[in-house]
Amino acid sequence: MYDIKYKPKRGRVRQTSPEMAAYVRQIASDNAGEHSRLKRNLIRAIREELTDRQRQVLTMYYLREMTINQVAEELGVCPSTAYRTLHRAEQRLFRCLRYGAGSYLKDMGED
Repeated sequence: MYDIKYKPKRGRVRQTSPEMAAYVRQIASDNAGEHSRLKRNLIRAIREELTDRQRQVLTMYYLREMTINQVAEELGVCPSTAYRTLHRAEQRLFRCLRYGAGSYLKDMGED
């Protein structure tokens, strides 16, 4: 009866109703354009706004799925430095995306 499963942070698998599953699918297809725009902006921000070290730490942490301790060991820095670099990169990306979303919404209002 329930067809979409997701795993929240606490580890339990929850199931959604078929009505909710249909709604989620509909919203996903409606937002395809915004999703691709967001993805393009994120890639551009990673390339243009982050330092080489921040890009390196993000890649190691998210794409190679390394722990902060593993990232720090590979880079030859202490874990707090690796964490701080990761956190600053995330903050910078958030600011870039938030600014991009704000200007996008403002442009929509002018139409």
